[in-house]
Amino acid sequence: MSKRDYYEILGVAKGASPDEIKKAYRKVAMQFHPDRNPGDKSAEEKFKEAAEAYEVLSDADKRAQYDRFGHAGLSGNGRGGHGAQNMDDIFSQFGDIFGDDIFGNFFGGGGGRRGGGGQRSRGVRGSNLRIKLKLNYEEIARGTTKQIKVKKYVACTTCNGSGAKDKNSVQTCATCGGNGQVRKVTNTFLGQMQTVTTCPTCNGEGTTVTAKCTACKGEGRVYSEETVTIDIPAGVQEGMQLSVGGRGNAGERGGPPGDLIILIEEEQHKELHRDGLNVAYELHLSFPDAAFGTNAEVPTIDGRAKIKIPPGTQSGKIFRLKGKGFPGVNSYEKGDQLIYINVWTPQNMTAEERAMLEKLNNSPNFKPQPDKSDKNFFDKVREMFS
Repeated sequence: MSKRDYYEILGVAKGASPDEIKKAYRKVAMQFHPDRNPGDKSAEEKFKEAAEAYEVLSDADKRAQYDRFGHAGLSGNGRGGHGAQNMDDIFSQFGDIFGDDIFGNFFGGGGGRRGGGGQRSRGVRGSNLRIKLKLNYEEIARGTTKQIKVKKYVACTTCNGSGAKDKNSVQTCATCGGNGQVRKVTNTFLGQMQTVTTCPTCNGEGTTVTAKCTACKGEGRVYSEETVTIDIPAGVQEGMQLSVGGRGNAGERGGPPGDLIILIEEEQHKELHRDGLNVAYELHLSFPDAAFGTNAEVPTIDGRAKIKIPPGTQSGKIFRLKGKGFPGVNSYEKGDQLIYINVWTPQNMTAEERAMLEKLNNSPNFKPQPDKSDKNFFDKVREMFS
């Protein structure tokens, strides 16, 4: 089943500002919040769908990628944002929205971390990582899988990401009683107004560490190197960014990891030139080959191909190899290979060669006789790169 448009899900225009997107998300989240729709699976799915849309549109890099390439451009495997598919992830990731007074007022603090020993924040979310990945034409045309060593923060194996020396060094937070939230009741002319905020002592974790892990100094993560497997879809282009969810820096004290952002770079081909989905190649022919016709072999993205050059081929002629270009990253479209003919003019000639050409120069067949129906140079260039 195809994904719905993220802007449509939140009910905003494509040019909406970050504030408009956040406001729209709050409205949709309130409408389909689980506490307002108990037992309603349809509402729960729409709640998750809105969270995924907000995850992408609230991130400048992901939004730019989505605007340019749609769902297929957001990750190496062609899916959209990695999406928080369970409530723990959603409430943890967007706690700044769910922990405020709006959800406290309507749901009695039920939004976000659900109070009473329920869902709590899992520490500080890790930051995103950005790396550059250079690909050759063959890899771009077919798609590829890369294994890359990335230096980043990973979860501490000594304390399993808790940041504590041992299990006895973790205690329930005395300020929030383990809820991860503190509540405040304010009397107003409309009656009592309840607000729920993240606990300032434990930062929403519900626990405090009395003795830190010696390996990670209490962070729950260490700086190391990790091998990451990345699936690159066919047809990517220079400057495109792909996002791999959850493969960025590990969060502090068990917090969710950031994303790995991959900036695509193209390795220049020795003979071919890319223009969008098309591939261009300049074929130099000798004067006799252009006059008599010949069979020529040309390089392509996936090997070599033979083409027939008819007699009397003029310099500037363009041959097209249908479907020999790059595939579209977000469509079934495929480009062509365009072969531009350049008839080579001798630069150094012997006296004998010069004498032969001087004789031929007086022949009527060697006088330029352009066909008026032929396209001019500018039309050919325009057609070549259209």
